[in-house]
Amino acid sequence: MRILVLNVNTTETMTESIGAEAAAAASPGTEIIPLTPLFGAESVEGNYESYLAAIAVMETVKAYPEPFDAVIQAGYGEHGREGLQELLDVPVVDITEAAAATAMYLGHKYSVVTTLDRTVPLIEDRLKLAGLLDRCASVRASGMSVLGLEENSEAAVRAITEQAMLAVQEDRAEVICLGCGGMAGLKDSIAERTGAPVVDGVAAAVTVAESLVRMGLSTSKVRTYAPGRPKLFRNWPFAAGSLQH
Repeated sequence: MRILVLNVNTTETMTESIGAEAAAAASPGTEIIPLTPLFGAESVEGNYESYLAAIAVMETVKAYPEPFDAVIQAGYGEHGREGLQELLDVPVVDITEAAAATAMYLGHKYSVVTTLDRTVPLIEDRLKLAGLLDRCASVRASGMSVLGLEENSEAAVRAITEQAMLAVQEDRAEVICLGCGGMAGLKDSIAERTGAPVVDGVAAAVTVAESLVRMGLSTSKVRTYAPGRPKLFRNWPFAAGSLQH
């Protein structure tokens, strides 16, 4: 089984850490292919960057030359999952939804701890669209930027842990979801300090994707995600196959 794991930003070191977390969660025989979009922002922390990332991710997947069995979009709250589902005949799993759905098996309510406060509405909107917001106790911002997670991992752990503790104590959350692909690898430290189960979206998405492939299931094409009708795209800047991975 081959799974493409798409970082939504162009920071290669973050792609590497996301790929390592995905590989650690994968079953024997599953090949993880981490990909970085050829264009886009170095970090995704707002609507414009998120929409741009959606295009970049879709074009990168379309240009990938080898067969694959599933795709994981490794951006928390990012746009584009629906477009990938329309384009592809294989399962597409978004880490936002995978983390929240997994958390719901583990406790009555979950909270998401993310990066900057400006990303909170994006995550809330994605959870509402997916029908997962009712079981969400809160979405809390750690105040760390996406790139700051890499630059100072100890400060990141402290900031995320502080918000996770408040989510448990004040919001009555029973499970914590790490609300950024760049938080891959922080799960154990935060779980140890909070005492609550902590769900990493990348690991959860790998498990979900593998299960769908093994069950022979993929996106329904009967209506919403049916392939688009053939049509001319004028002045499209990306020629078929022009993107590299």
